[in-house]
Amino acid sequence: MPIFLETERLVLRPFTEADAEHLFALDSDPDVMRFINGGRPTSREAIQAQTLPRLLHDHPCFATRGYWAAREKASAAFLGWFEFRPLAEGNPAVVELGYRLNKAAWGRGYATEGSRALIDKG
Repeated sequence: MPIFLETERLVLRPFTEADAEHLFALDSDPDVMRFINGGRPTSREAIQAQTLPRLLHDHPCFATRGYWAAREKASAAFLGWFEFRPLAEGNPAVVELGYRLNKAAWGRGYATEGSRALIDKG
């Protein structure tokens, strides 16, 4: 699997269809989804029909994707995802930076580490 970006503790790589179960588990946690949709889980069907196509999309103006699966380097555990993508499909001038991490990753500095690395690369 190609690596998009590495930090001291993280590996960011492109998503694949095989990540559907990881995404389902992440989006099924009410605490993870609390500020996104009030804590409602995302169905497997929605993961397949909506979430995965968004995460697998290549942005022509970046010549790459805008979302990356994040895993912990030491354990290879799936932590969630990071986003650094253009808001307008053909214009890289304005980007959105974001992340969604599982609870086991909270409070450990991963969000800051991954976000800073994406900004530096961008």
